[in-house]
Amino acid sequence: MTAAVVTGLGVIAPTGLGTDAFWSATRAGELGIRPAARFDATGWPVTLAGEAPAFDPADHLPGRLIAQTDRMTQFALAAADWAVAEAGLAPADLAGAAISTAAAFGGFEYGQRQLQELWSHGPKYVSTYMSFAWFYAVNAGQISIRHATRGPAGVFVGEQAGGLDAIGNALRQVRSGANVVLTGGMESSRSPYGHASHLANRDVSREPRPERAFLPFSTDACGYVPGEGGAILVVQPESAARGKPYGRITGHGAAFDGRPGAPGAGLRRAAAQALADAGLSPGDIDAVFADAGGTPALDLAEASAITGLFGPRGVPVAAPKAGIGRLASGGAPVDVVTALLAFRDGVLPPAGAVAEADPAYELDLVTTRARPWEGRRALVLARGARGFHSALVLTAPDAD
Repeated sequence: MTAAVVTGLGVIAPTGLGTDAFWSATRAGELGIRPAARFDATGWPVTLAGEAPAFDPADHLPGRLIAQTDRMTQFALAAADWAVAEAGLAPADLAGAAISTAAAFGGFEYGQRQLQELWSHGPKYVSTYMSFAWFYAVNAGQISIRHATRGPAGVFVGEQAGGLDAIGNALRQVRSGANVVLTGGMESSRSPYGHASHLANRDVSREPRPERAFLPFSTDACGYVPGEGGAILVVQPESAARGKPYGRITGHGAAFDGRPGAPGAGLRRAAAQALADAGLSPGDIDAVFADAGGTPALDLAEASAITGLFGPRGVPVAAPKAGIGRLASGGAPVDVVTALLAFRDGVLPPAGAVAEADPAYELDLVTTRARPWEGRRALVLARGARGFHSALVLTAPDAD
């Protein structure tokens, strides 16, 4: 079976723009959760967010693209440029490239501006670009246009799980003969319109202190903090890699719990499928990168899935998204990047401000300090709203 490897990374996160800035902050345990700055959230029940710092689209894109794109698409285009450049791909290499991306919310910021134009000035003031700028598939389309790709394109809408499903689809495309796949997920819902959509979810944290707002697997867990950003990856057959890859994608699994039964059952099924796809057993996995929902119910369900597969404290568990918030479809791709960089540098990153895991979960959680690690295989978990579950197995480039 053809091995799929990651040859390029592009990351935009609340802790930094670009892989190096993001990873440096993540290893140090820096918090990217702050008072919302994209708009004045004074008086809102939720005032915190994980927002990407100092991103100016004019630094990365031509004006004609800025005029027709939402912030999430500007993120995706910039990150794709970085990933393609790192992979050493020329335009000719991308002609047949496939695109596999994920979305959860769509272009809220662009949509809000156009709604304001509609109700303030009338229909003729609404941009014609509104017809696609908000749409779930727009990131895949704009990346394809910018890089003149002609391969198949697919978009997964499964919230956080969709980001892993998109990368799992990239694995299948490489196994089916694709030579280059651009994959990942990117989100931005940092407008009043987008922020309000999160408030309908009872799992959003109302805690106003950044260091107390998102504490997954802790006795003080009180919900998640919404964030923006994500990652775009270049995935290729190992034979096509021009330099040393970051690692291999070896297995993917997905499950759906429309009517959940036992806590964590769907996530455990997805993880078992991913392990089987990779030809591995639970004992082969050296770390789990958790979905980290941040509420007692979500944390219990995930802990049940992890301990059901690995036993109590049977494997190190990393939850780095505790430092940046939940990025919807962008969150799991960022976890994949984090796992690949953990292989490279031999360290599991901290879980934001989580000082101690609730003993009842029986997890070996990496808390506020990075942990030295020599693992060669990792399992990444993700869940989406209303029952989506996904899991991905990664191996280090030098793993047997």
